Amino acid sequence: MTRTWNVRTVTDAAQVRIATARLAAACGVTTVERTRLVTALTAQLRQRLTKGGEWKVGAGVSLSPRGGELHIEVTPAKRRPDDRQPPWRASVPCAEDADVSGTDPADDDPTALAEALFGADEDAALLLDRLDEQESLVAFHREELHQTNQGVLALHAELDAAGRAQRELFDAEQKARREAENARGRLTFLADASAALTASLNHEAIVRLLPTLLVPRYARTVDVWLFDDVDDALRGGPRPAAAVLAARRGRPQYAADHPGNLPGVDDQPASALDSGRPLLCIPLLTRRAPQGVLTLSPPDQRWDADDAVMLIELTRRASIALEHARRFEHNRDIAETLQRALLTELPTADGLSLAARYLPATRGLNIGGDWYDAIRQPDGSLITVVGDVTGHGLHAAVMMSQLRTALRAYAVDGSSPGRLLTRLHEFLHRLRLDLYATAVIARIPPDGDTLTWAAAGHPPPVLRDPDGRVHTLDDKPGAMLGIPLEQEIGDHTVALPPGSTLALYTDGLVERRAQGIDPGIRRLADALGGFGAAELDADLESSADRLLNPLLSDSEHDDDVCLLLCHVHGRPPRQRARQP
Repeated sequence: MTRTWNVRTVTDAAQVRIATARLAAACGVTTVERTRLVTALTAQLRQRLTKGGEWKVGAGVSLSPRGGELHIEVTPAKRRPDDRQPPWRASVPCAEDADVSGTDPADDDPTALAEALFGADEDAALLLDRLDEQESLVAFHREELHQTNQGVLALHAELDAAGRAQRELFDAEQKARREAENARGRLTFLADASAALTASLNHEAIVRLLPTLLVPRYARTVDVWLFDDVDDALRGGPRPAAAVLAARRGRPQYAADHPGNLPGVDDQPASALDSGRPLLCIPLLTRRAPQGVLTLSPPDQRWDADDAVMLIELTRRASIALEHARRFEHNRDIAETLQRALLTELPTADGLSLAARYLPATRGLNIGGDWYDAIRQPDGSLITVVGDVTGHGLHAAVMMSQLRTALRAYAVDGSSPGRLLTRLHEFLHRLRLDLYATAVIARIPPDGDTLTWAAAGHPPPVLRDPDGRVHTLDDKPGAMLGIPLEQEIGDHTVALPPGSTLALYTDGLVERRAQGIDPGIRRLADALGGFGAAELDADLESSADRLLNPLLSDSEHDDDVCLLLCHVHGRPPRQRARQP
């Protein structure tokens, strides 16, 4: 079905509009779609009538298995060459059961026109009802949107509050982290500084170390005031009054023009010696009395409480280190004095020279165990001995003196070196002490032709022949003296021609931790072989010094060093000629 109308005037346009509405109604087009179609057609016709001319409106219905469609087209009645505007077309779906066969709108029938207008009013009323429904829906959705917006605003407020709380927690966490890092830094510094302080046994080195540790991180200036007793706090030049109070009261003092409010610290007025600078005076306490005062000035304006607590703890540890260093130095001096007092003056003998050297350890309290001795026996033989008591300090020095005394007593009856060591072993074993000893004993007869020697756990003697060859006398030695073992130590003999030199020594001369003892013995043998016979005959004392120099070139040794040289002089040519 196809309909065509020509439109020249507004009346024609109104009739076409009505006819289109009736045709759409007859096709079963829904009210909303029909209203939209008529409205769009009216707008197009109004636009074209404004331009003038005659326009043709065509309407048609196309059918298909899926249903029909109503097509509307507006084109010029006569196409002009300069008219480039495309036709206007619109399509709306029809109802499946629509019957449009008898639809023929009468343009000049008043009744039909009235019915069309009435139908248009019905459509308009229905559209208004639909618009009311839509308006209600829009109002409902607007209310829902308002409620949603209110919820979103409330959610934003909660999120903002949660964000603020999270930022506050983050700030608190960062603050706690910084405080933990600062505390960890203080503990690390305290541990490292304590290790450095306790590593030294020299109180002067500890005093020099304190400013190096504290400046500039925890102090701008550091002054260490040491005294021997409490009365020294009143002497020694001008000192801050807070330092004197710290020495007298045994409590830390803070001197400044404002309160320090530091835990465990008394506040005092600013020092008259330096009123513009705060001072923290901490006593160096011992178990008996203060041994000094540590005076600090802050790196900035003042210390915080945690730094002050750390400084007080560091001072306490420094005080313990100083006390241990002083006690160590005191015991070392006593042990060294005792040992040197017990060392023997070497006897003189015809045709035989003796030279001995004793050097205390340069590191640690390793004094007191090494000793040497030379004893004349009734038959004129000379007993030479070098020994080493395990352990160090006063206990070892006392044990060394007991062994020396016992050996001198046993040597009176003319016993051999092996027998003397066996008796020393029994003597030390009966004492049941925690200390043991090593020793080597050599016996040189009056004629000096044969050397008898024995060793108990000691480094082997080194013998230089007149021609410069050096032998290590490493025949089987006995075990250490004093161990819980019954043993009979045997003697060994070797020829001792004139011009020979025997070296007895302790392990401190040849043993180094990084190398062991064997390389040191070889170095000793090489050094002894490098001497000429004339040098040893002329001055054995100087030879002993020259022998020590290459072996102790590092100048730092952990143990005592003991060396005993025995040199048999070469016989004059006339005397040698008389020998068979």
